[in-house]
Amino acid sequence: MAQKNIVIIGAGYAGVHAAKKLAKKYKKDDSVSITLIDRHSYHTMMTELHEVAAHRVEPDAIQFDLRKLFNRTKVNLVTDNVTNVNHNKKVVITEHGEYAFDYLILGMGGEPNDFGTPGVKENAYTLWSFEDAVLLREHIENMVHKAAQEHDEKIRKAMLTFTVCGSGFTGIEMAGELMEWKGRLAKDNKLDEEDITLYVIEAAPTILNMLDRKDADKAEKYMEKKGIKLLKNSPIVEVKADRIILKSGEEIPTHTLIWTAGVKANSDTEDYGMSSARAGRLKVNKFMESEDLEDVYVIGDLAYYEEEPGKPTPQIVEAAEQTGTTAAKSIIASISGGEKEAYEGKYHGFMVSIGARYGVANLSGLRLSGWLAIFMKHMVNLYYFFGIRSGYYMFQYVMHEFFHTKDKRNIFRNFTTRYGNVLWSVPLRLFVGGFWLVEAGMKIWGKDTWTEATSSFSNLPKLFDGLGEGSWLVGSTVRMPFEWLQSETSGASEAAEATEWATPVLSKMPGIFEWFMQIMLPTPEMAVFMQKFMVFVELGLGLAIIGGLFTWLASIASAGFLVMFTLSAMLGWDKLWALPASIALMNGSGRTFGLDYWVVPFLQQKAGRFWYGKEKAIYKDK
Repeated sequence: MAQKNIVIIGAGYAGVHAAKKLAKKYKKDDSVSITLIDRHSYHTMMTELHEVAAHRVEPDAIQFDLRKLFNRTKVNLVTDNVTNVNHNKKVVITEHGEYAFDYLILGMGGEPNDFGTPGVKENAYTLWSFEDAVLLREHIENMVHKAAQEHDEKIRKAMLTFTVCGSGFTGIEMAGELMEWKGRLAKDNKLDEEDITLYVIEAAPTILNMLDRKDADKAEKYMEKKGIKLLKNSPIVEVKADRIILKSGEEIPTHTLIWTAGVKANSDTEDYGMSSARAGRLKVNKFMESEDLEDVYVIGDLAYYEEEPGKPTPQIVEAAEQTGTTAAKSIIASISGGEKEAYEGKYHGFMVSIGARYGVANLSGLRLSGWLAIFMKHMVNLYYFFGIRSGYYMFQYVMHEFFHTKDKRNIFRNFTTRYGNVLWSVPLRLFVGGFWLVEAGMKIWGKDTWTEATSSFSNLPKLFDGLGEGSWLVGSTVRMPFEWLQSETSGASEAAEATEWATPVLSKMPGIFEWFMQIMLPTPEMAVFMQKFMVFVELGLGLAIIGGLFTWLASIASAGFLVMFTLSAMLGWDKLWALPASIALMNGSGRTFGLDYWVVPFLQQKAGRFWYGKEKAIYKDK
């Protein structure tokens, strides 16, 4: 088979899905090459830009390195700006190279549409890229800081008035994040929260028009309750540096307008020689192939395909993913044979968050609001990582959204945050570690010898006199009080004496657990071996927990063994405290005054470098 070169421009939702689909199909086919070109070395989770812009999460929470997404695949990554596409020669030209193609996928997405409104480009902020989010966040923080030092009340009020133009997903979610952030902004700058004013300005008579009115009304009621001012039927006709002017003639003094009113096709495609439709989107057929050019496919927000007359594919993530998959399948059919599959959009509904703790959703007719809506949004986002096959970023998402948040900006408020100071768990860590060392010591030297030697400092040297008769390391006596292991010569009395130190939590083993233990310890010989093995396990657990080495794993093991001992009717009430204490140590306690401070980051770095490769600002794979 002749060499086939597939070039994908744009590492957005659509481009990543197309690349993943093609890479999986041609994983072992050297006759097919796949090149993904993007001006950035990362993929941006566009649906969460508002979280960065309003400082709920750090910028890296929505920035997914392409090497981590595509390492160990055949996708070649190129970080460069595309300057032209020569369709006659079938070559993509970038600032630093040229890439021949047999099949081309355009997935550069869209960009903000200001509809020619005067002053938007000069004075408004957009929210359509990673850079937009970071710039907006810095602007808001600086503006509030400056306002706190402003003596003129009118100027100060204008500086503390933040306006959002547009009531779609982006606009409402941005307003919701500002609503939750303003308390922290006010506190850090010694202001009252009421000093900060938030507006959502919409030209249409209703907001959230992608939802039905019942769900949209819930969102509107919640926002008004939280102090967000909604101005409907209020088109903006001009934006100045210190105010916005509405069609009615009303002026709103503000130094911050966030423009989310519309989207148009990426302007880079204007010279690509392809026919366009509404908002500059490129026309494609039902296979996502250009109406003008053969073997050129358009996907995501850039594609214009009418699923019904006058109803193009929506500019949402699900549509982006599905158009990317359709284009990939069309190319596979062209290369490998078979029928192309026409695009059939399957959309499972809409959901919008208003801050971290409230949202509204309509999932295939299932209406949700409040906590459940936000929970489902997190589940959908986690499913997205499953779709792009990235367990690494799925884990990172969970950490950013549930464990690294502040100011209760979390679906679980502060109950799951990791910002509690783990320093205070160090004494508990030492105590639990000491518990296991004592348990191991009693088994190594025998209960009587250990008790006598540790009764005072002066008796400690007796530990060097040798092991006592009750040691689990000598002899062949079964020390565990399991009836099926005992006989007249196997030491039943010693076993009972060895374990009757306190009233056990359970008087006898549950039947199913006893059946399990009989399988694990069928003979006295196996039981004696396990006794000796457990001595070293307990010793290792104690040293690991005290030293703070692999504390999370050691704490899980500690809790697991304590549960097992409880079910075996061997754990007394005097030792049950160690079970919840072991669970408590799973909060990263080894990172403070423990070896995990150095060991865990070192291993994470080495393992990550081995598995995902080295991150670079610019990729030039060949």
